[in-house]
Amino acid sequence: MSNTAASSPNNLDAFWMPFTANRQFKSNPRMLVSAKGMFYKNAEGQSILDGTAGLWCCNAGHGDPRVVNAVSQQIAEMDYAPAFQMGHPKIFELAARVTGMFPSGLDHMFFTNSGSESVDTALKIALAYHRARGDGARTRLIGRERGYHGTGFGGISVGGIVANRRTFGTMLTGVDHLPHTHLPEKNAFSRGQPEHGAELADELERLVTLHDASTIAAVIVEPVAGSTGVILPPKGYLERLRAICDKHGILLIFDEVITGFGRLGAPFATDYFGVKPDLVTLAKGLTSGTIPMGGVVCSKGIYDAFMTGPENMIELFHGYTYSGHPVAAAAALATLDCYKDDGLFERANEIAPYWEDAVHSLKDVPHVIDLRNLGLIGAIELEPIPGKPTARAFEAFLKCYEKGLMIRTTGDIIALSPPLIVEKSHIDQIFDTLRTVLKEVA
Repeated sequence: MSNTAASSPNNLDAFWMPFTANRQFKSNPRMLVSAKGMFYKNAEGQSILDGTAGLWCCNAGHGDPRVVNAVSQQIAEMDYAPAFQMGHPKIFELAARVTGMFPSGLDHMFFTNSGSESVDTALKIALAYHRARGDGARTRLIGRERGYHGTGFGGISVGGIVANRRTFGTMLTGVDHLPHTHLPEKNAFSRGQPEHGAELADELERLVTLHDASTIAAVIVEPVAGSTGVILPPKGYLERLRAICDKHGILLIFDEVITGFGRLGAPFATDYFGVKPDLVTLAKGLTSGTIPMGGVVCSKGIYDAFMTGPENMIELFHGYTYSGHPVAAAAALATLDCYKDDGLFERANEIAPYWEDAVHSLKDVPHVIDLRNLGLIGAIELEPIPGKPTARAFEAFLKCYEKGLMIRTTGDIIALSPPLIVEKSHIDQIFDTLRTVLKEVA
């Protein structure tokens, strides 16, 4: 007997929603039915200003006709092609274009389908690299407290968000963590990079002493920690981390799933901070959220270490059915055209000071205990309601939605990351709405 109730278009029970209070949502759904430019439209016909670029991903805005046409044409021409022992032209073009955006030396790209897969891929490449060069004792991975690196077992092992880890038992073994760089007692209400905390990078030296450098394969950090509530690197922190990794032969991985493709007003965080890692994880803005796609950019030295032995042998036993998917490649190429032709990275850099002033205009608004910004990222940290953590921010989320604004909350922090096409009028609307809402919440 068929489950006719489950097949009903109005039945919400079948879909187990990710990172969602399912029961709360299904009692009062928030349904988005279309999107264009800076706005979603919900099922009631209300326009919702996108203050978060979807989930940090729709950097070029919604529904750009150049991307729509590219995807449509590619599906009609060739919907799928295997990437194992076969290829198609667009994925090679895309790899060349993306690596061409990086500093010299970051020359090769491996394709995945998400940020989570990119992280697990980067960790596996790091481990395999050391084995390939006869240094197989380097098996330890170092993440950071409050870090978010997706939801694969590798990502949650090196990640440091408690709620993402505690339910799932034993993680990968041989993992340790650096302290996070959130120092509100010294850096509250900083504009841009905070002044204090570069010395926290020196904790890597302590871990080297504890474990011995000969056992450590890689360190992975987000240049700007996004999903945990926008934690910024103190001035000089990333530079010190790079120097310590160089000193001890440890690979440095930047997780740029959020910071990549213009979020900081530069192509990548490695450009913005002037610090070059050995591996970079990408996703989200690669296709502006249109088609799932991710990747790992790596140095020539890492790639070359695998290119030994007989030429007919597979060098890396890793990959995915949809690695380098032709439709995703078409979407990504069109997205890169949007970024370049419309000067969106430069535009983000130009409007960043206006964004910064808008973020910090909330300093004297009720419940606000810290404000943080960099590029087109902002965070409003709220004082928690005693005994009810996350409740105040979630109430603000619901009220903002009612007033036509989509924000993102994590704990009692409101995170903002609008599409790079944002206008000053949109910024005004975002912060006028937040100012009103924060005066209304309990």
